[in-house]
Amino acid sequence: MDIKELYQLYLQHPCITTDSRDCPEGSIFLALKGESFDGNKFAEAALEKGCAYAIVDDPEIAKEQQSGDHSGQFILVDDCLQTFKDLAREHRRQFDIPVIGITGTNGKTTTKELIAAVLSQKYNVLYTQGNFNNDVGVPKTLFRLTKEHEIAVIEMGASHPGDIKTLAETAEPTCGLITNVGRAHLQGFGSFEGVIKTKCELYDFLRTQEDALIFLNADNEYLIDQIGEDEDIWISPYSTDPENQYTCISGEITANDPFLKFRWREPLMTLEEEGRSTKWHKVQTQLVGSYNIDNLLAAIAVGINFGVDRKKICAALEDYVPSNNRSQMTVTKNNRLIVDAYNANPSSMTAALENFQMIQADHKMVILGDMRELGDASVEEHQHVIDYLKKMDLEDVWLVGDEFAKTNCDFRKFHDVEEVKTAITSQSPEGKTILIKGSNGTKLFQLPELL
Repeated sequence: MDIKELYQLYLQHPCITTDSRDCPEGSIFLALKGESFDGNKFAEAALEKGCAYAIVDDPEIAKEQQSGDHSGQFILVDDCLQTFKDLAREHRRQFDIPVIGITGTNGKTTTKELIAAVLSQKYNVLYTQGNFNNDVGVPKTLFRLTKEHEIAVIEMGASHPGDIKTLAETAEPTCGLITNVGRAHLQGFGSFEGVIKTKCELYDFLRTQEDALIFLNADNEYLIDQIGEDEDIWISPYSTDPENQYTCISGEITANDPFLKFRWREPLMTLEEEGRSTKWHKVQTQLVGSYNIDNLLAAIAVGINFGVDRKKICAALEDYVPSNNRSQMTVTKNNRLIVDAYNANPSSMTAALENFQMIQADHKMVILGDMRELGDASVEEHQHVIDYLKKMDLEDVWLVGDEFAKTNCDFRKFHDVEEVKTAITSQSPEGKTILIKGSNGTKLFQLPELL
């Protein structure tokens, strides 16, 4: 079968499962492979549980079933993952709606959620749930598209060159946004230049599309360089630089202790042309971290472009409450916690520490976990964090993981989160303002309930 024939089969059985433990009656099982599993081996079991068909890419398994109880229910393809992506693209093509692709080193999930919150003030929005932003998660998101949806917001993650190219070719975005570029996943990308090139694969795809639009962080010199003087693509810029207020949606922070408060306005050029007031719009957010100003302005730029009422944009940003251990403020019985423990890399770690430095509080403490996937740069990057910590006014510093263990400092070090839990139980920290940040693999998200 070619993809169009497979898609017609999907329309008859509009549910694809990749988990043999979850096989709705009449669904299609697609046998994906992972580092520790091969879905082909579970295809027959999926059919016995109620799946109508099983798509496999192991010729031997398909051959074994030619004369079995499920002959005719096995569909052999060259590559199940590629088939999954191709089918998802075919499904996406059934909907003539704007699709916004979002990537970036930091802030892409928060930006995605802010954009979805803003657009939901006017549209029925499909957007990536959680962090379903890889070559399995993006197709799963696209298969959730229905005729009720008016716009889609698709998050795209990457850890190797070519990842964003593949995801863009699957989702076929009509608009794009790169939040920023920073030193992350260096082990996979090979260099910072590799990070920039990979993220900007989104720009490369959009250049091939007619009337595509880029929402541009005009404060990021690397992204500006990648855009250059390209006149064949529409640009909607946003900035915190006062000198950019004439041509960009602009904003500035008015308070940050600990929740971010800011004000914004449209480009002065636009306001002059339309004869409207240059009055600022003021927003009190529930986000912690001055670095979130870029994410907020990105959501405003998208909202303005798609005609969302200005007051509703502000209301959506004020009502947004962060989750999943991203920029969260938690007040417990004993302490005040700033939890940003979903991910960490050199740029996001520096931003978090700089923000924590600005917060007015007594008895400051940080609990930092390793930054993963930095390859040969890991020791140097972790030492940079240590050097910054030495300049801060902190009461306690706890470092967690093998990479921080290699650094040169007198700060307290822990092998893993279990050792930290033991220390918390025995010492019961109280009356502190604590920043908790580390890569998800360090599991620091387990600590707030103990503090």
